[in-house]
Amino acid sequence: MISRYSRERMTAIWSQENKYQKWLDVEIAACEAMVKLDKVPAAAVETIKTKAVINVARIDEIEKITKHDVIAFVTSLTEKIGEDGRFIHMGLTSSDVLDTALAMQLKEAAEILLDDLDQLLVVLKKRSFEHKNTLMIGRSHGIHAEPITFGLKMALWYQEMQRNRERLVRAKETVSYGKISGAVGTFSFIEPFIEEYVCEKLGLKPAPVSSQIIQRDRHAEFFTTLAIIASSLDKFAQEIRLLQRTEVREVEEYFSPGQKGSSAMPHKRNPVLSENISGLARLVRSYAVAALEDVALWHERDISHSSVERVIGPDATIVLDFILGRFTGMMEKLVVYPERMTANLNMTHGVIFSQMVLLMLIEKGTTREDAYAIVQKNAMKSWEEGIAFRTLLEQDEAVQKFLNARDLDGIFNVNNFLKNLDFIFNRVFGI
Repeated sequence: MISRYSRERMTAIWSQENKYQKWLDVEIAACEAMVKLDKVPAAAVETIKTKAVINVARIDEIEKITKHDVIAFVTSLTEKIGEDGRFIHMGLTSSDVLDTALAMQLKEAAEILLDDLDQLLVVLKKRSFEHKNTLMIGRSHGIHAEPITFGLKMALWYQEMQRNRERLVRAKETVSYGKISGAVGTFSFIEPFIEEYVCEKLGLKPAPVSSQIIQRDRHAEFFTTLAIIASSLDKFAQEIRLLQRTEVREVEEYFSPGQKGSSAMPHKRNPVLSENISGLARLVRSYAVAALEDVALWHERDISHSSVERVIGPDATIVLDFILGRFTGMMEKLVVYPERMTANLNMTHGVIFSQMVLLMLIEKGTTREDAYAIVQKNAMKSWEEGIAFRTLLEQDEAVQKFLNARDLDGIFNVNNFLKNLDFIFNRVFGI
């Protein structure tokens, strides 16, 4: 299970202290670059590094007057630094600092989420192989279709989360861009070398072209990726909820000693973790919508995106980190009931073999239309009257004309549905 330490790390990324530290990292890196261009004395930068101290309370106090967070930040630094503080923020615009720092935060958050995904993939792989041959009914439209295995269902989830991991790697790359190009991105009062230096030092790439900001399609891709991951988890959680229904009860969330399901009904054991995951996934999807709304800004920029990102940056990454941890822990302890799966598999009296009967009749020379009508008639009678499907087939002259007992023995064998299971697992897991 994902540790509390992971969640503490994610929360720390979005703390005021860390945000301002990232701003300071950008400012210092810019000053270092200016030293190399002989625009700032080296001694001044050493003084800045020594005396620049983040004081959140003082920044807040100044901002109440300036109504501008970056100015308040820079003012608080110069109060501590003294005369050499004049070199802080020289030639930069606020978004140079804000967007470059935000890229660093999102990159760090992505790295934690990738670790979370890796832990979940381990659990899903383990459960896939544990239940590779655990037979259960596959369902379409919620109705019994043909047999699968629970391990195959887990392999499907594993593959989907692999794709999600690949998406997040790409999104992390897309959002890991900074800009130090000045007020409207023209480098009018700052050299391109400074941008290159800052970005390289801070583990980013320079945006090939920017306006006053990094373009928000990058961020929209990132938050949309988080929404896709959350939606996959929602899908999986919904499946657990469906399989835990009393009428089905093929799996069940672990119910710990002392846990209570209902204030009124002591017998209740509810899929509360899955329901929680489904609910939180809705939040993450809503953050993606907000990020998409941020793409269209006025001219070279406005700040309508700023208030949105102050919410969705921390919220989306923290919530997804939590969901991944919760789902991983849930899947580790998920209780599986193979005997119930078998009982449900058999509850439709063998009509799950209908396609195999259809295909065999066609192979023996029946037209598809006639074969379908014969099989459907017997399947419906089996379903409605509770008579074994095979018994009805054995009594049907139209069937017996083409199929003998040996044919039916070959048809009514669940192993027919599993013959390519190894092939699928080899494709998914490469072993």
